[in-house]
Order: sequence, then structure tokens, then C-alpha cells
Amino acid sequence: MFKRILVANRGEIAVRIIRTCREMGIESVALFSDADANALHIVLADYAENLPGTSPAETYLNIDRIIEICRKYKVDALHPGYGFLSENPLLAEACDRAKVKFIGPGAQAIRDLGNKVKAKELAKKAGTPISPGTEGAVAGVEEAIEFAKQAGFPLMLKAAAGGGGRGIRVVKKMEEMEKAFSSCQNEARGAFGDDSIFIERYIENPKHIEFQIIADEHGNVVHLGERDCSVQRRHQKLIEEAPSPALTPELREKMGAASVALAKEAGYANAGTVEYLLDSSGNFYFMEMNTRLQVEHPVTEMITGIDLVRQQIRVAAGEKLEFRQEDVQIKGWAFEARINAEDPYRGFMPALGLLNRYIPPQGPGVRLDSCAYEGFDIPSQYDSMVAKLITYGPDRETAAIRMLRALHEFIVTGVRTTIPFHDFVFSHPVFRSGDFTTAFVDNYFSEEQVKKLVSGPQEGISSEQIALAAALKYYLDRSEVIVSNQADDREAGRRWALVNRLASTSYLPN
Repeated sequence: MFKRILVANRGEIAVRIIRTCREMGIESVALFSDADANALHIVLADYAENLPGTSPAETYLNIDRIIEICRKYKVDALHPGYGFLSENPLLAEACDRAKVKFIGPGAQAIRDLGNKVKAKELAKKAGTPISPGTEGAVAGVEEAIEFAKQAGFPLMLKAAAGGGGRGIRVVKKMEEMEKAFSSCQNEARGAFGDDSIFIERYIENPKHIEFQIIADEHGNVVHLGERDCSVQRRHQKLIEEAPSPALTPELREKMGAASVALAKEAGYANAGTVEYLLDSSGNFYFMEMNTRLQVEHPVTEMITGIDLVRQQIRVAAGEKLEFRQEDVQIKGWAFEARINAEDPYRGFMPALGLLNRYIPPQGPGVRLDSCAYEGFDIPSQYDSMVAKLITYGPDRETAAIRMLRALHEFIVTGVRTTIPFHDFVFSHPVFRSGDFTTAFVDNYFSEEQVKKLVSGPQEGISSEQIALAAALKYYLDRSEVIVSNQADDREAGRRWALVNRLASTSYLPN
């Protein structure tokens, strides 16, 4: 087993990995940019090394500097986390040259599965269903137009080297093709350095389902069930749950087997996630395979009892999986809500700054993966995630109720967060029914609806709510929950939104 691991990441995932290292008796080396000088992962690690600078390019994306630090601390292995270099085959190759074990799949698997065209070819060979589309990347917009004439609409343009919801455009009529193709190509070139575009049939209002797999270096591959990631905004996941309310046991078995077959076809080792679109008829289509640990991995851990980071480390150390497919049991239900420093009342605009107060929720069935603390200044150079709030229960309804309770208990001031958005979703009858698709946010969380919610007293506000508003104002003023540096006219909207929320719950006695 490894004695020392370098964690080539930051934020909550660095904290998450370091904690498992400590439980396994493995020393950890943390990296931090100048902007992260006061980050929590530095405190928790056994060693920490500065990456001078603040931009990602000169810090967490600097392969040469990271390998230098690996040599300096004589680490046995490197864990890339998610994001940054986690799916860059050049880091895996640099680790190989430095005799440092990369905790993830091999460079060739990363390269093959990172290219969406190649990944589709592997999926097809493995017998995994794929959506109709071009065989490979199209030569240009003219070829895209010709394909559209034959295939019809709607279509989806996708960057061959894409990921993370970027490099995607939906085209519903011919007049949109040229502009969409140019936009998609430009985004792909800027984000991935590769402007290759392929085309797929666009599946309207699907469920987004992904399967977690873990594979060792001895040919053993196991899936750990699915996650439902259908609550999205602009192809970015906001809420995840496991298992999915849409899957029958038969469909779960079929999709799980397809995921395992793809991993074997790709010669895959370590943790990975196979993503699918599920249509209203129960047909599923391969979308992509992510060659890293996912942001949403905690919900799988909650329902299986399996520590995925521990399994990643064991597999990278050459050990066999501790379990077989028949040993994996799904018990209960789990949700994850991504708490980002964004204002859902203003189009999810970033709202970075100092956390004046930070009081996390606790209680039965609540887990919080976070790098934040009271007094933490959220850096503007990186993503806006403050925490991942996870709840677990014996069934979906219990897990949802616990999430609502935890959201109501979660106190974060100094910045706006997505907590009100999650409150909205988990209170919504369509979401609670489980019968929703990737169109949920677009259909139910429009700017117009939000403005109505936060615009202040309106017709239909009862005297009971007005009384509650007065009591609430007194409470907020006394407890200083209102953020002093944001006490503008919009704060009234927040209070009335909270009034309506509280009035619909059982916080007050009858």
C-alpha cells in the first residue's frame, strides 16, 4: 500500500481525499495556490506546498510543477480529484515517467474515452446502445447541413473533446444550424483546444442517468448502481440522487451490464462513470464516460456503504476489488444538493466573497462535504461551489424531507447561495413525485416565476403571512442573519420568499 499521496486538487474534493488517506494511514501532500493560502485542505494534510500564482494555468494545471513537488516529497501516488487535470492523459503519462502511480485509469483509456467519437465507437463494440448520429466528426458546417437534411430535427451538436456540459448546442431547425455550429466550434476550440464536432439525434425531455463503475487491474469490473442527474441548468448538474426513481430492477440490470461491458472493452481500471440518456419509452443511449471520480459520488457511497476514494487507492495500489457484483446491495435513498455561491434570483450570477456566518446543518441522515468555514473568502479564480449537502433515508421521501430540513438549518451569510433554489426544487410536487426530466428547471424555475416569488407582498398574501413576516423581521434583525453588505432593496424580496416558504411548512404550531 502507498505511504504518501499527493492530492493534485483543491476545495471540497481535496478535503474528501485527504480524509480517506488519513483513515487508511497514508500521508497526504496538499497543493495550494496563492488564492487558496487559507484553504481548509492545507490544514488537514500532513504536508502542503505552494503553487505560486492564482490562475489555474500557473497552479493546478501546471503539470511540470506538480511533478516536481511529487519528487520533492517522494510520494508514491497522485490523486487528481475531479476537474483540473483529472481527465488529462498528459498528467497520467507524466506520473508514469516520474514513477508516481496515477490514481485513475491509464493514459490511453483517458484519451480514448475523452474523445466522444472514439468513446461512441467503443460503446458500439461493447453492445451499448448509442443514439443515431454521424459516424465521426463532420468536416464542416456544410456537411452538418447535409446530415440534417437526411436525418431531420432536432439535432445536437457536440464537441468531440467536450465534457462538463460545454461544447453542446441543440438545433431545432435548419435556420439555426450555421450559427449554432460556429458557436459550438468556437467554444470547443477555446475550452478543449479541439474544434471537432459530431452530431447526434437530440432526445427531448430525457432522464439523465449515470452508472458508477469500479475496476481493478486484474480484469474485475463491478457497477455500483445508478445516479439520477436530471435536475440541470444549461447541461450543468445541480441535484443528484441515487437510486433513480425511473429505473426498474430489470432496466437497472441491463444498464449496469452495458456499463461493465464498456469498461472492459476500453481496458479500464479504477473508478469511472458511464452516462446515458433515458427516453420516455425506457430506451437508453450512451452519452459519455467520465474517467474520474464524479462530484456526485457521495450519493453512491451512501446507498452502498462503499468508500469510493478508498477503492480508488486500493485499485491503484494493485489490489483486487474487495467485492463482487452480487455483493453490492443498494439500501435506502440519497440526495445531493450542490450549494454554490450563486444568486438563483439573478440568473445564477456568481456571488463570491467572505462568509460572515457559516453554520452547517446536522442531524440524522445528513452529510456535508465542504471546504468552507466561517471567515472563508471564496476565491474568484475557481468554481463557486461552497459545499455538497447530502441526505440519506430508508426511502426517497424520508431523504427528501431530511434535505428540506437540512436546507432550512443551513445558515450562510456574506454571499448569496443556491440554497433557495434547492428549497424550491425539494418542495416542488413534480420533483417529489419523481416524474421529472432534464427539462425540469426550464419548465418550473423561470425568471418570471422567481421574480414573482421575490418581488414583495402581493395579492393573495394572508394576514397570517403578514404577521409571520413581522415576527420574522424581528428575528432576523435580532439574530443578525441579514447580510450587512447586501442589505439593499432586494433583501425585502428574500424576506418575503422566506415568509412564503415558512408558511408552507410546519415550523409554527397551529
